[in-house]
Amino acid sequence: MDIQIKPLITEKANNESEKLNCYTFAVSPDANKFQIKDLVEKLYNVRVTSVNTAFYAGKRKRRYTKSGLLKGRKPAFKKAYVTVAEGQTIDYYNNI
Repeated sequence: MDIQIKPLITEKANNESEKLNCYTFAVSPDANKFQIKDLVEKLYNVRVTSVNTAFYAGKRKRRYTKSGLLKGRKPAFKKAYVTVAEGQTIDYYNNI
């Protein structure tokens, strides 16, 4: 099973990373906490102390256009809040 992980960079996530040493990632919906912990430790060379997850359901979207009403759905995703050990940080931009 291949687990996809990508950092979520928002204003709220940046504040949490500065104050609480907690980083936010969007992960595959079928990934569990142990797999997320192993992957983050491997990719960023940090020691993870805890992982909290939240599942976000996809929302329905409607748009009125010239040709009529278009209906669709945003995809569902799982968000992981990863807390790293004291004194360690994750640099999202080092892989660019």
